[in-house]
Amino acid sequence: MMDTNNNRGQVGIGTLIVFIAMVLVAAIAAGVLINTAGLLQTQAEATGEEATQQVSDRIQIQSATGNVTEGGQINEVNVTVTKAPGADDIELESVTYEFVTDREVTTNVINGSSSGSSVSAITSETDDDVITDRSDRYTLTFDADDSIGGNLEGGDRVTLTLTTAAGASTVTELRVPDSLVDRSAVSL
Repeated sequence: MMDTNNNRGQVGIGTLIVFIAMVLVAAIAAGVLINTAGLLQTQAEATGEEATQQVSDRIQIQSATGNVTEGGQINEVNVTVTKAPGADDIELESVTYEFVTDREVTTNVINGSSSGSSVSAITSETDDDVITDRSDRYTLTFDADDSIGGNLEGGDRVTLTLTTAAGASTVTELRVPDSLVDRSAVSL
């Protein structure tokens, strides 16, 4: 007896078409996944960069002083600023300020039209109102009538918020000493 086992596998044309269709569908799905992953990565990078700027591109307040008038009121507030550690360059003329007093809230852009504010360099290699280095110091001057809503008196408290173009905010409370008698300037 002779065992002639001739088992051969044959693939029909229908099976071949189904196999090719499965390969094409898998390739298209892989392309869509890769494209979506690239898009998500780009959006994540942009979001991360914006979040970093909102946290780090802050103004740091070094000091605040007030000029005292003969009538015993503060008519001008001077704030010395620099950029916070890790911050990119900060253009001071695009910084928004907000003063909150017991009487009112005043919001404007530094050096904006009729904003009652000005910028002057203390220590800076350039005079372009852009803080480029941590050693740069600028004075922001605010006229009390135009910026704060009126002269400040002894015992007043004012909240100042400085917000950069990137959206990073610095908030500080300025406190006027109780007595302004015989003074021409005070630390706030």
